[in-house]
Amino acid sequence: MLQKFGFTQYESQVFEVLTASTSPLDATTIVKYSQVPKSKVYEVLNRLADKGLILSSFTDRKKLYTALPLETIIEKLTDEFQTNVEELKSKKYSLTPVDDRVWTIKNNKAISSLTKQTLSKASRSIYFSGWSDDLLTILPVLEEKQENGLEVEVMSIGEIDTILENTHTLLPDERHEALERYQLMIADEKELVFAGVEHGEWQGIQTLSSPLVKFFTEFFFHDVALAEITHKYEDTLMKDEKIKNILMKLRY
Repeated sequence: MLQKFGFTQYESQVFEVLTASTSPLDATTIVKYSQVPKSKVYEVLNRLADKGLILSSFTDRKKLYTALPLETIIEKLTDEFQTNVEELKSKKYSLTPVDDRVWTIKNNKAISSLTKQTLSKASRSIYFSGWSDDLLTILPVLEEKQENGLEVEVMSIGEIDTILENTHTLLPDERHEALERYQLMIADEKELVFAGVEHGEWQGIQTLSSPLVKFFTEFFFHDVALAEITHKYEDTLMKDEKIKNILMKLRY
């Protein structure tokens, strides 16, 4: 009966037994007449009680259950239906636009301006990777963001003097001919600006694309891990010609 109103089969079976009975029933009797498994009956009874369809009471150390009068149930379900209809009428649905486009940008000053603008909007976290002298221009913003409670983590190519707590440093090796200038900024793990030098000119991209943001976030922490490992085991790594040659081929 109640299945037509969105209730489960077990809920309907238990409610029908309680409605048909002229006196309160205990759980054992409900199981007998409703065919609801004993392992499920208390769960079903609790759900019906939470929905306001049955009453319960203790008598002689036994818990008894009874259904509310059918007229009361009908009035309750009708009121709830009307309330849901009114909420449905007033509900305004809208799709949150997803911008997964990748925008390209040129010119060092334009990239720097876009980076600062994106940084200013960050409210939870900032991951930044780049060369130390390029970092100097935005270091005050990063430090202010940290003071405001944001998670700020920086990967610097070259030494920097900063109050930032999570800073990792990679010192370029003079034999590292492939190492190129770049900068990567990820705000709130949802927006990124990445730029590098190609043919002597800065070129970059900006995007909200979730797959790209996730990829570059892993790229950032890959660099962090590599920097920390290299710093701790540099002597050992550089003695291994194979590993050294691999490290020297990295562009960033």
